[in-house]
Parts: sequence; structure tokens; C-alpha cells
Amino acid sequence: MRQAQIIDLPGPGDFVRFESDFGQRFIVTVDTEEEFDWSSPFARAKHSLDSIPRLARFQQFCEGYGVVPVYLVDYPVVTDPRAAEVLGEAVAQGRAEIGAQLHPWVNPPHDEEVSVHNSFAGNLPAELERAKFRSLRDAIERTFGVAPQIYRAGRYGVGPNTAPMLSETGIAIDTSVRALFDYSSQGGPNFRRHPLVPWWIDRRNGLIELPLTTVFWGLLRQQGRTLHPALWRVPRLRGLLARLGMLERIPLTPEGVAADEAVKAIDIALDDGLPVLVFSFHSPSLRPGHTPYVRDDDDLDRFYDWWRTVFEYLRRRAVRPTSVREIIAAAVV
Repeated sequence: MRQAQIIDLPGPGDFVRFESDFGQRFIVTVDTEEEFDWSSPFARAKHSLDSIPRLARFQQFCEGYGVVPVYLVDYPVVTDPRAAEVLGEAVAQGRAEIGAQLHPWVNPPHDEEVSVHNSFAGNLPAELERAKFRSLRDAIERTFGVAPQIYRAGRYGVGPNTAPMLSETGIAIDTSVRALFDYSSQGGPNFRRHPLVPWWIDRRNGLIELPLTTVFWGLLRQQGRTLHPALWRVPRLRGLLARLGMLERIPLTPEGVAADEAVKAIDIALDDGLPVLVFSFHSPSLRPGHTPYVRDDDDLDRFYDWWRTVFEYLRRRAVRPTSVREIIAAAVV
């Protein structure tokens, strides 16, 4: 019998049911990674780790709202001693959680050619993808004293061998699916048709898919899955439709999404009955100058204001924060 793949669309009986008192929750995930030039070719060594100390401020900020952030750390981060200094105590006390994020071009063993195609870990041979992941998982255990239970492929790059790799290494949640996005033009996966609600990838081994949250907003949002891909090569028309309130794709991230847009997306996700809203961003945005979204200190102030607006709005909507631990416990097998 063929084992399910993460890229497979779930069937009607695959969606996860949660305990009745779970309600609707949200979770904050951080792609905790090295800084590199996003416009340059991938490289093994051309990166920095200057944003690691800035994780302390974000952690303290989240704690003020009762939020347990999930840091999806990659190999350069977890092998930097500052990672344990900044996050170790919070992880040990349950105020933060650690997951794994695989950037294959900076994660040993370095047996593949560095290329765009190979930047999606799921495109690698099964044994090499598995070896890289085990190297990362073992480094996380050495640094934080816990095994990760949640995984996100860097660049959302899952492949045909990713699900069995995760099942056999004790991962309970994959959060690599970026619903409504398509990376196939670069050799990556196509998630345009994937749902927003969690589903069982491998119920027998307890592996859940927790997709990142993106919604369509506007009068034409019910036709978004058909219209938006067709408009991809016409950015002016996409922008016009968004300004007219006709159609807009809104991911739950402070990177490139205004706070008022995020609030609209939250309303849609909640009204559609989504049990878990998954927020995400890249950790280099915590230090100005490393991503297109936070260029200076004013941008950083706006970044934190975005989270204040979102956390307060979620509180008003009675949406409580959750954690990897709680999601696993509440899932009805």
C-alpha cells in the first residue's frame, strides 16, 4: 500500500477533529534561520546570525500576551551557542517550543550540488534528505535537551519521501504546506488546492499536517482558487482587484501584510470555522536590514505594532493561543 505524501490532497475522512473544549485557537511559528541575501544564489557559507540575540525581545513580548511561540530552528541557528543562551530557559519552562526547519544548503551532510532545485529538501534523494534531517534533529536534542515534534521544510519544500521520514523520527506535526501558494515554477511543491484545516497525513503513526493560514478576501473570494492563479502574470490587475475589494490573498504574517488586512483575514478564517490559525514570519526580520520587510528601526516598530494589533484583536474575538503540545493532546485519533 502506497504511503500518503504531504503533497497529497486529503480525503473527507482525513481531517483532524479536536476535543470539544479546544475551540478555535492560534499559534505563532517563527522560521528561525540564518540571514542571507534573498536575491542572491544559495550558498553554503554566505550568511550571518546577527538576529539570534533579537529573539530574546520577541520571546519576552510574546510572554506578555500569554503566547508560546514555536521556533522552527535550522542548523546554523541551533549550532550557534547563543541560541541556547537566548531560548534555552524558555523552552525548558514551556514558555517557548522548539521545532525543526531544514535548509538543505546549509545543513550537513553536504553531498548535493547547491542549486534552486536542491534548495527544496524534498527534491533530494530520500537517504540524503533523511540524513540531513537526522543531523538537524540530533543537534536540536543536544542543544535544547528535547526532541522536536514539529517540522517545516525550508521554502516549504516537502517531497515524496518527507512524510515517512517524519513518521519514523517521531515528528507529530508537519507545518510545511503553505495553502494557496504555488512554488512549482522553481521546482517546489504546488499548494494551490490544499485546504486550510489540519488533516492526518499518517493517522497510524500520528502525523498531522498543520498548514499555514492564508485566505482569500473580497467579493470574489469564493472563486479565488481559480481566479488568483490566472491573474498571477498580471500584477496590476491583481492589485486593482484588491483595492476594489474584489479579491485579495492574505497570509497571516507581518511580512508584507498590513495589520488591517490581517484582521480581515482573521475574521474570514474564524467565520469559516478554522480550528487553528497559523501565523508565521522569518526571524531575520527581528533585526533591521536583513529582510525586505524590516529595513530600519521604524519598520521594526511597525512590526511589533502589527503583533499588538493582532494579539489584541484575537483576544477580543476570544481566540486563545495554543501550542504544539496542546494541539497534539487535543487531536482525536
